[in-house]
Amino acid sequence: MRLKIHPDAEEELFQGAAWYDDRRAGLGDEFLAHVYRWFDVVLESPGTWPQWPSTPRELTPPIRRVVVDRFPYLIAYQVFSEHVLILAVAHSRRSPQYWFVRAVQ
Repeated sequence: MRLKIHPDAEEELFQGAAWYDDRRAGLGDEFLAHVYRWFDVVLESPGTWPQWPSTPRELTPPIRRVVVDRFPYLIAYQVFSEHVLILAVAHSRRSPQYWFVRAVQ
């Protein structure tokens, strides 16, 4: 299975890393490494994590989410037969559904 990252999700990831680097040198790299490890975990077992609670019923495949343990971020993704699409790397305090328009039906 392959990993695809929505361009806006990739931008969120790098913006988060830049923010952390502004706080402490090297922390952005730690953030990136941590999120990339979670991407690997998702790829190993994409059906493990729950559906996003407010996923529209007609959306197939459903959106799933992983709560990142060290940083206050969520990873939203969809599972397809040949790939996993990362829809968002979202800060947990940000509006939780702003990225729903990125979902593929």
